[in-house]
Amino acid sequence: MDRLDTLCGLDVSLTVIGGKWKPLILYHVQGGPTRFSEVKRRVAGISEKVLIQQLRDLVAMNILVRRDHKCVPPVVDYELTPFGETLVRALAPLCDWGNENRAKVTELLQSSSREEPN
Repeated sequence: MDRLDTLCGLDVSLTVIGGKWKPLILYHVQGGPTRFSEVKRRVAGISEKVLIQQLRDLVAMNILVRRDHKCVPPVVDYELTPFGETLVRALAPLCDWGNENRAKVTELLQSSSREEPN
């Protein structure tokens, strides 16, 4: 069965936002046009190479639009498309869940790391 041809729409959603970084990138560009350097600063821990690839993927899926201002020094920014805005709205409840359960998840991760032998 094709991954996009299942009864559960999560397969479709994960095809677009799969991986660790794309949901975080989308969160940080939702306020309007955001320069590459600003996205890199906001998404802590992402390498430049990975960020470039993730942004390309999101542009290819029509989630983001890339705007090159054709000036020196180069200025490039990214902005959500209307299609991308629908995805960010769908991700908002996950953000809320994470905020509500941050302490519990932190506690569970700490207790599981103490139980694992080195």
